[in-house]
Amino acid sequence: MKAVSIIGYKKTGKTTLAVNLASELTSRGLRVAAAKFTHHAFDRADTDTAKLAEVCSAVMGLSENQTQVVWNAKHYLPDLLPLVSADVLIVEGGKSLGWLPRVLLLRSPGEADELGRDLALATYGDIGAPGLHSVSDVSELADIVLAKGFALPGLDCGACGLENCQALAERMVAGMGEGLRCKASHGGLRISVGGATLGMNPFVASIMRGSIMGMLSQLKGYAPGVSVHIDMD
Repeated sequence: MKAVSIIGYKKTGKTTLAVNLASELTSRGLRVAAAKFTHHAFDRADTDTAKLAEVCSAVMGLSENQTQVVWNAKHYLPDLLPLVSADVLIVEGGKSLGWLPRVLLLRSPGEADELGRDLALATYGDIGAPGLHSVSDVSELADIVLAKGFALPGLDCGACGLENCQALAERMVAGMGEGLRCKASHGGLRISVGGATLGMNPFVASIMRGSIMGMLSQLKGYAPGVSVHIDMD
């Protein structure tokens, strides 16, 4: 999945850019998912979903055109990605996410350092910053996202040889990722949910693979060295 976050301070046009970028990518025949980070609650106090959320662990809303799920607990974006089926993920906000690149919306060039220039694919709008590619056309930005966008699993497992996912992401953005790659889920086991691959520490993946293979070895018809495919509904 291609992915990018749009980072900027309040009232810099993050939502407008997210909508325009999603529209451009959709017009190219791509499936686009969006995630929005906010410091405010999503439901007003007088809504039915808010009343149900006071007594339920999760609330589902269904209408003719939309479906919504509200959990009364904090979840992390990588945990939710298997619920969506998309070619591109656009994240509005999420400054703390070090596992995907970003586009910066600036009020002054100096804000680039505050907003994470080392993860920036580009700045967007009239104000740029030294050393960063500046874009003012949505179509050009869409090209950049499709060419350079990515999402790491955010496990910070260190299997790639670097300190964390952000260190790898910064090198990938800078074009210095040759010879480096994310090794999550490279323990001989790959699990996908809804078409999205789950990120796993290679050590955990190796343990799970060994456990599964040990159980399979007790079944008639199992042959060592033959690839195994398991479907679960």
